[in-house]
Amino acid sequence: MKSIYIKNLFFIAFFSIATLFVISFFFNNVFGIAKLFLLILIVVFIFDILLLYINKLGTQATRVLPEKLSNGDENNIEIIITNRYQFRSKVHIIDELPIQFQYRDFQIATTLKASQKKKINYTVRPTERGEFHFGNLNIFTSSPIGLIARRQQFSTEVSVPNYPSFLQLKKYEFIAFTNKLKLYGLKKIRRIGHTLEFEQIKEYVAGDDIRNINWKATAKSNHLMVNQYQDEKSQPIYSVIDTGRVMKMPFKELSLLDYAINATLVISNIAIKKQDKAGMFTFSRKVENTVVAQRRKSQMNLILETLYNINTDFAESDFARLYIDVKRSISHRSLLLLYTNFETLDALHRQLRYLQAIAKTHLLVIIFFENTELQHILEQPAVSTRQIFEKTIAEKFVYEKKMIVNELNKHGIHSILTAPEDLTVNTINKYLEIKARGLL
Repeated sequence: MKSIYIKNLFFIAFFSIATLFVISFFFNNVFGIAKLFLLILIVVFIFDILLLYINKLGTQATRVLPEKLSNGDENNIEIIITNRYQFRSKVHIIDELPIQFQYRDFQIATTLKASQKKKINYTVRPTERGEFHFGNLNIFTSSPIGLIARRQQFSTEVSVPNYPSFLQLKKYEFIAFTNKLKLYGLKKIRRIGHTLEFEQIKEYVAGDDIRNINWKATAKSNHLMVNQYQDEKSQPIYSVIDTGRVMKMPFKELSLLDYAINATLVISNIAIKKQDKAGMFTFSRKVENTVVAQRRKSQMNLILETLYNINTDFAESDFARLYIDVKRSISHRSLLLLYTNFETLDALHRQLRYLQAIAKTHLLVIIFFENTELQHILEQPAVSTRQIFEKTIAEKFVYEKKMIVNELNKHGIHSILTAPEDLTVNTINKYLEIKARGLL
């Protein structure tokens, strides 16, 4: 009996008949009609129950979940549903989604023909790493009569881990190794000088740099031959993630820390594919979660598992501690991609001497974020005194971000000022630029 759910159609019919009984107090000939309708309703109600329960299998359903979710991305969930009845049925699907999504009215309605099998897909976008607990899959099936629904439960509770965005990893790996960089805002960088490794001698084709012509090989083969170069390999690339309170700021439901984690995963994979060594570590009050830069097969899995457990500690980040650990631990000149955030010029000046000290021995790139909420304020027309003040303050903060970039450039430190959603693209572009120019 617990699986029987009476639908609105039954209550509409029941209260309509009750109205007829009320009217029969004033019109006696209506009483017989009301009793007839009530009898019909009871018979049809019982017949509807028999239709749905005479077949023990009813409607069968299975929920197919991925092994892990990708943070900040649309993840596909598949439901395979089969109608075991010999009549057309209406189905309402209520999936008990993890509490993190805060969906309180999630349901899918569909219609199945007799013995039809159907695949239904929907997507979820997780915005915090950790375990996501899916509950039961509830199927409510109605016959063509539609007075009641039969509830069946499938796919008991299961937990799925939510990892940093491995879907972005695959996407950007593809564009970084194709000629489609411009479609994503990535630009080709002209190579400066010959800070590259010799690869081979090949026959000249249109577009090759004539400065690379190998005249000795040309004389021997009687064809124009050119030297071909490749980027220097096995260079250490470290992603340094600030886990202080400044990285807790949210944009589009993801924190700055999660944007930095997703970008770290992508840039580490591309660095390894480019034959460089990828590593990472985090810092706040101390340096931790260290993965030494390597180019082994298991490196990406090690970085992924390390990134999975990173959280902010809400403390003021200690850049002096960062400088000391970098000096002690990283002996070879490396590319350090430092993900942090400076809201004011004063905040930069407090840490600038430590950044300068790091930049003396390593190629340091400071990556910090635009406040896109301020951009929304600037785009709105100011019609009141309060809005004028708000717009003026917003302009001051936006201008100060640009001043931070100029200040870093003045001290020979590379920087990226980016909107959070463009972080991965801009970081890849900077890495490719550095490789192309041979700055490392």
